Amino acid sequence: MYFLTGWPRRLLCPLRSEEEPFYIQPSSQRFYFALLSETQLSVWFSRPSVLIVSYIESAKAAAQFGFYQKAEWKPDDSMIAVATAKGYILLFDVLGGGDDKYLYEPVYPKGSPRVKVTPGFKEEQCAPALSLEMKKPVDLEAPITSLQSLQEDLLVCTADGYLHVLHWDGLGSNGRKAICLTTIPFSLDLQSARGGPSLDLEGVHIRCMEYCVTLDGFAVVLSDGRLGFITPLSNTITADQLQGVWAADVTDGTCVAVNNKYRLMAFGCASGSVLVYMIDTTTGSMQLSHKLELTPKHYPDIYNKTGPVKLICWSPDCSVVMVTWECGGLSLWSVFGAHLICTLGEDFIHRSDGTKKDPLKISSMSWGAEGYHLWVLPHKQERRRQEEQEQDVEMVAPPNSSALQAGILQFHFIKSALTVNPCTSNQEQVLLHGEDRLYLTCGDPTQIHSNSDTHPHTHLHPHDGSPLHPPPNPDSSLSQGLSTLLGHKHWHVVQIHSTYLESNWPIRFAAIDTAGQCMAVAGRRGFAHYSLFTRKWKLFGNITQEQNMTVTGGLAWWNDFVVVACYNFIDQQEQLRLYQRSSNLDNAFASVTKLHSDTLLLNVFRDMVILFRADCSICLYSIERKNDSPNPTASVELLQEVSMSRYIPHPALVVSVTLTSVRTETGITLKAPQQACMAESIMLNLAGQLIMLQRDRSGPQVREKDTAAVNKKLLPFCPPVVLAQCVENVWTTCRSNKKKRHLLEALWLSCGEAGMKVWLPLFPRDHRKPHSFLSRRIMLPFHINIYPLAVLFEDALVLGATNETVLYDGMQGSSEPLEALFPYCTVERTSQIYLHHILRQLLVRNLGEQALMLAQSCASLPYFPHVMELMVHVVLEEEATSREPIPDPLLPTVAKFITEFPLFLQTIVHCARKTEYALWNYLFAAVGNPKDLFEECLMAQDLDTAASYLIILQNMEVPAVSRQHATLLFNTALEQGKWDLCRHMIRFLKAIGSGEMETPPPTPTTQEPSSTGGFEFFRNRSISLSQSADSVTTGKFNLQKTFSMPSGSSAKGRDVECAENMYIDMMLWRHARHLLEQVRLRDLGCFSAQLGFELIGWLCRERNRVARVDDFVTALKKLHKDFLWPFPVIPVGNLSSPLKNGRCRTGDLSQAELEHISMELANKGPHKSQVQLR
Repeated sequence: MYFLTGWPRRLLCPLRSEEEPFYIQPSSQRFYFALLSETQLSVWFSRPSVLIVSYIESAKAAAQFGFYQKAEWKPDDSMIAVATAKGYILLFDVLGGGDDKYLYEPVYPKGSPRVKVTPGFKEEQCAPALSLEMKKPVDLEAPITSLQSLQEDLLVCTADGYLHVLHWDGLGSNGRKAICLTTIPFSLDLQSARGGPSLDLEGVHIRCMEYCVTLDGFAVVLSDGRLGFITPLSNTITADQLQGVWAADVTDGTCVAVNNKYRLMAFGCASGSVLVYMIDTTTGSMQLSHKLELTPKHYPDIYNKTGPVKLICWSPDCSVVMVTWECGGLSLWSVFGAHLICTLGEDFIHRSDGTKKDPLKISSMSWGAEGYHLWVLPHKQERRRQEEQEQDVEMVAPPNSSALQAGILQFHFIKSALTVNPCTSNQEQVLLHGEDRLYLTCGDPTQIHSNSDTHPHTHLHPHDGSPLHPPPNPDSSLSQGLSTLLGHKHWHVVQIHSTYLESNWPIRFAAIDTAGQCMAVAGRRGFAHYSLFTRKWKLFGNITQEQNMTVTGGLAWWNDFVVVACYNFIDQQEQLRLYQRSSNLDNAFASVTKLHSDTLLLNVFRDMVILFRADCSICLYSIERKNDSPNPTASVELLQEVSMSRYIPHPALVVSVTLTSVRTETGITLKAPQQACMAESIMLNLAGQLIMLQRDRSGPQVREKDTAAVNKKLLPFCPPVVLAQCVENVWTTCRSNKKKRHLLEALWLSCGEAGMKVWLPLFPRDHRKPHSFLSRRIMLPFHINIYPLAVLFEDALVLGATNETVLYDGMQGSSEPLEALFPYCTVERTSQIYLHHILRQLLVRNLGEQALMLAQSCASLPYFPHVMELMVHVVLEEEATSREPIPDPLLPTVAKFITEFPLFLQTIVHCARKTEYALWNYLFAAVGNPKDLFEECLMAQDLDTAASYLIILQNMEVPAVSRQHATLLFNTALEQGKWDLCRHMIRFLKAIGSGEMETPPPTPTTQEPSSTGGFEFFRNRSISLSQSADSVTTGKFNLQKTFSMPSGSSAKGRDVECAENMYIDMMLWRHARHLLEQVRLRDLGCFSAQLGFELIGWLCRERNRVARVDDFVTALKKLHKDFLWPFPVIPVGNLSSPLKNGRCRTGDLSQAELEHISMELANKGPHKSQVQLR
């Protein structure tokens, strides 16, 4: 979601002063920042980050008003209110510098088209020269605890328990009123406000307050630590029109921050945790949504030593929240509690030599424009200590060394495009954007070129040279896959064009096409797009056109068109525009559709565009490509309009809108595959609540072939249904694949700290009628270790990103600057498998048939064996280490499930090898005896897996049993010529030794499964040793010879080693005799060369036994066949002999003639076909 990058930048104030800034407050658009020190008000600009103006209070006025404490901007940035220590409100007018008065201006080269600009263009790229003018102060006669700005009013809370309402413009007697806190009734909910318990607020005042627009109320923290929410019952704020609710059982509140998009209130507590509350829409009470706190698992040293929460800051897009504590440190969470970053652990608090660093204490912080920066004011002691260190290093201190140069730390962030442009959730790429660059996880475009060369019907685009692909077939099952998206760990970084950036910063929206080869970005005005094929940006050729439009509802790609929802300043109208990628970026080539209301969100589904408007209505448009001109265009037609004003209290609460083919009846409509092509439902994320509007098919249905496409009327939508809560992102796809219907027709949700959820369709098997009690879909939750940013539907993977740190000690020492307290931060691509979580959830719910169908559809994935291992390992760890007995263990069910796949034996042994020995008894009690599994591997000729089971047996059985099974495996490996395995087995047999005790190792104390069902799964899979002995050409008598070897601790080491070597030599001799008996001389030579067998000496000893040839004819035939030698032919000169003049085949020779040929070859000595052992 949000990721820290690089080192923090340090901004130094050009004015040296003994005072240090301790409070920062941004303007409404975050282009200006007000900084407060004790007697100084400074205004900074965002880009470039420079000081614009500073107002220094006189000593006389400072003595009268007191030191500055807090500041607040008027919503239109024309005034600043400053609260002082003695109860005064100082109002400052922010005045412009007049025409052509700028502190900083860009300088263009001669002939640049940017010199001839439209009026007002210069103001947006220059740092303006502002001035501050103080108006008449307002004395509130009590210390001020909180300031809150409304549209026309300024709310001030004082320590005497009053809430003052001041008008920004009229500050006379009519422009001010005070409300006593004791007159506001507080209750647990609005229903019991009149008769229920209420708070005693005598002597209590508001410590912190913030206004929530979408809730139309104030979240407050009282001086006694209680948390509350005050709602005005009318449009005016008066004492008799305020009603308060308070949260029960909380008395340690410290601060508060509200999230307008999700209607959440985050309260900091003295315990170090953050309580996030929501308002119940039915009762009006405060309900705890979730907690933000450090866990002892990840932060064991600091999780309970952070001190009280000091500050909470939501990002401008309301998707993440930053928290800092009294003891220092920064921590970032997503809106529903997924932990992203914390500077209290790992490299942030440790140097490379292992020594600890003190966490940075923060006095104030604020997010910059669009969340690309976090402005942080370090605590006074931190800054003073660093300045003193710098002065100690200097040989000669400057004369004004007592004056400090104030410093601001600016942390840099890159964020996912999903935070502001959720239409990218239906694609399979991760797109991040910083303030001046894009980060992509797409493949190398050179692969696209090489692939296009192989297709004879692929043509290059006449303008940019990119391949002209036909529109992608939504029914195609081909995704970008692993080779493209997981081929490497590096980002593809694209620098945003500086010409567009300097006049339209900050970047507000970013989008990427389905193929991952074209990007588009939109800043303050206009937009620009980029192609990986040409490595070039396309900007508006006419700057006036760029500056006369601003993107409002986002932008998306439809084939090779950019779809933009924008506002036209010339016509003062909202428009939907489509620009062709290959054409020049000009309005003359755009398809423009006028809209009747402001567009807030945009999304694309197949050939349809869905818009969500400010009047809480949803509009569906169809798009059709037209090639009737040299420059292709697109025609847009309104299909349907759906009003949602009954269900949406405020349009700003809608996070995303998605058009999908998901239906709840998918399970029974197997005979209608065209449904995957149709827009069946609308998914609406309303402040974290996922709402589904499904088409109403309850009425009479008309077949498509009976109606013309022009006259076809779209079906209405049913009333909305809530699918899930606490939803941050939604992923779905418009593709279809009959082999992977479970994954492609599912709905994927990201739910913060709750992990992910999948709304999975359930299909009947073999077109059978489903059970009446079986639901058509099921919601399955599962946890993953990364924050999801994209879902690869067919590959069963979640893509994400994570922060990594690099320590740098070059700045270490006494003069270590503040920014060097932090390591260098990078962002790494990451991915995670989720299939085993879904399979497990299905097995838990007794949906084994659905799990089997899903697993079989994914069996071809390269990491499917790893999926099986993960499922066994996770279940084993949970059940075997549980302190309480499990009434219905899942491991036997998982074991039975895995037996349906050929990789069952490998899965079990790999899981066991990666698991602690103490858990093996529990594992094999469920999956079967390891001796039976070993023998099954031998029957299946899977010797490598059998070798792994041999290691299991070595630890669980007595040495005699291990030696017995090792002998079986050794003989089988010799027979199959697995020489590497033979060498390992020789070492293994020598390592077993006979000096070990003939007693089994101590049995680990693990809980046995309460069910013995795990054994019955394998009652037909076991074989006895006597049965397997025949198949591996070894006898039971030979196995028993092993047990007659000297064993026990009393034998001497030398005798034991000799005995083991003798036993191994005997097995090698037996195998050599076996090869020689069968006249397999080639195998005998390989056997000798690979295992270092002394063949010559052994043959000399066996010359009168097995090496003696009794049947020369059979031996000769086998010799020729073994070495692929041709048989000799008859000489031409001797016609009477069968060896003369003729091409007599061996099949025509009699037995006597073959014996005669053999004797001749033996008497002639060396021959060109003589056997040579290699």
